[in-house]
Amino acid sequence: MNGTLNKVMLIGNVGRDVEVFYFDDRSVIARFPLATSEVYRDPTGQKVERTEWHRIVARNQIAEIFKRYLKKGDKIFIEGKIRTREYTDREGVKKYYTEIHVQHFTFLSPKSVSQAPSGPDHSRSQHTAEPTENSGIDNTAASDDAFGSNDADDDLPF
Repeated sequence: MNGTLNKVMLIGNVGRDVEVFYFDDRSVIARFPLATSEVYRDPTGQKVERTEWHRIVARNQIAEIFKRYLKKGDKIFIEGKIRTREYTDREGVKKYYTEIHVQHFTFLSPKSVSQAPSGPDHSRSQHTAEPTENSGIDNTAASDDAFGSNDADDDLPF
């Protein structure tokens, strides 16, 4: 073991329907925002809700499952790794944003029987990504920013 760990676990709600991008080498990438919220009381006793937005990225088989079964508002558990991407905006300024790359997930929203995955590969609600160190996907080819805006000051996905 090299003494480091890059692991993220989130339970949240999907902020927008999944966007899927297909590539010539038959790779698939899916992106969507995930909201996690916490509620606490401030020093004056007032209830405060704070929401964080996370950029979620899934590849290949998991991307296809998300495209088919995940919708805005659904609750999901995601386990993955943090990755930071760099891009240059139209003015030539380097910008960075952080993504969560999915390795495991579990659907938490109840689904009707007709919407649930079926068959041997999808009989359980918990899934694991196939290990791929280099999937051959150039993330910058999908879009400069999968959330529709290159403005780093506006992190809201809507």
